[in-house]
Amino acid sequence: MANFTAADVKKLRELSGAGMMDCKKALDEAEGDVAKAVEILRVKGQKGVAKREGRTASNGAVVARIADDATSGVLVELKCETDFVAKGEKFQAAAAAVAEHVFATAPADLETLLASEIEPGKTVQQFVDEANATLGEKIVLDRFARFTGGYVASYLHRTMPDLPPQVGVLVALEAENAQVAKDVAQHIAAFQPAYLTREDVPADVVENERRIAEATAKEEGKPEAALPRIVEGRVNGFFKENVLLDQPFAKDNKKTVQKVLTEAGATLTSFARFRVGS
Repeated sequence: MANFTAADVKKLRELSGAGMMDCKKALDEAEGDVAKAVEILRVKGQKGVAKREGRTASNGAVVARIADDATSGVLVELKCETDFVAKGEKFQAAAAAVAEHVFATAPADLETLLASEIEPGKTVQQFVDEANATLGEKIVLDRFARFTGGYVASYLHRTMPDLPPQVGVLVALEAENAQVAKDVAQHIAAFQPAYLTREDVPADVVENERRIAEATAKEEGKPEAALPRIVEGRVNGFFKENVLLDQPFAKDNKKTVQKVLTEAGATLTSFARFRVGS
C-alpha cells in the first residue's frame, strides 16, 4: 500500500475535482506522489470522456459578462454532474473563461462557438473535453445568449448559498434604466416567462392551447354558446402565464410587466433565462 495520508487525498480532490475513491487509487498507483496522481487522473479522465457521454449533467453554473458601458452582455450555462464539482474553483473558472470568450468573440451560434479557439491551438470543444477529463465528470456547454445595443443587464440567483448561480437572466432595454432592468430581470428569474410578446408565441402553440381549452370546456359540460368566450378567456390565461409583458409584475401584481415598463418610459427588447439543467 502506498504511503499517503487523508490530507493527501483531500489535496488531490481539491486539485483535480475527482471523487475520493479515484483519488485514493491514483495516489496508490503514484506511490503517494500527488503531482503524479494528478497526471494519472487526467490520463484516466481522457479515456473516460466517451464513457460519460450517456450520463446526465444536471448541475453546474450560469455566468454573465456585461460590458463596462452596459451596451452588450452574455449569459453562459456550463453543466456538470454533481454539486461537488459545481462548487469547485476549477469548474467555475472554466465557466468564467467560456463566458469571457463568448463576450470577446461574439460567436453566431453554438457550433461556431465550439469550433472557435479559446486558447492558441485549442478550441472551445477541446477546452470542455479537457475539463471533462480533468474533473472526471461529464461537462456540457450547449447554450449561451448574447445581446448588444441599448442597455444590457443581468441577474444571477443562487438556489443554495454554497453553489454558484443556478439561475441567470439577461435583459436588453432600448435605453439605460438600471432599476427597471434589475426589477424585470428578477421577475423573469422568478416567473419563468417563455415569450416576450404575444406575437412571439408560435401560431401552432396558440392553436393547440385553443384546442385544449375548447375540449376541456366541452368535457366540463359548458354551454355551446358560451364556448367562444370561455376559450378566449383560457387562451388569455395562457398568455398571462407565459408571455412576459402580459404577466402580473412580481413587485405589484395589480400591474402587468408591460404597464411597469410603460410607466418607466422603458422598452424591453430581449431577454434570456437559463436555469441549470432545465
